[in-house]
Amino acid sequence: MSNWMETYRGVVFPWHCDHFGHMNVRWYGGFFDDAAFQIWTLLGHGMKRMEEAGFHTVIARSTIEYKHEIGPGELFVIETGFVKCGTKSCAHLQRMTNADTGVLHAVQETVEVFFDAATRAAIEIPDEIQLLIEGCKVSHDDLLAPAAGDVS
Repeated sequence: MSNWMETYRGVVFPWHCDHFGHMNVRWYGGFFDDAAFQIWTLLGHGMKRMEEAGFHTVIARSTIEYKHEIGPGELFVIETGFVKCGTKSCAHLQRMTNADTGVLHAVQETVEVFFDAATRAAIEIPDEIQLLIEGCKVSHDDLLAPAAGDVS
């Protein structure tokens, strides 16, 4: 069974495209960011619950690898899975695939640090959340597996 979670669906509009006719890099980050806001709620420990407990996550590092261009009118799916869980941070992968063909368009790897809202310092990941993350691990080798929206 796959541990990838669907976190976003979208469409590329003409205004997302540059003079080369494909989606400009500025939009990938926004779509991946929108998808990332869904992760914790899908795991059952949403941002509101974190706020009430006095902590949240912050992004320490994010990298995007562009695999295949995507153009206007194309539908895409973003799926997320965790690759690592440390004591104060975790790393997750997000893959953007074409909803119709399953073609992999881009991959983002992000490191999130758990952060005390009052002290503005990193904190240890609560045990409950570590268990949730461990249950949603994926591998870099899984990137080419069929996406949730693949109909081929």
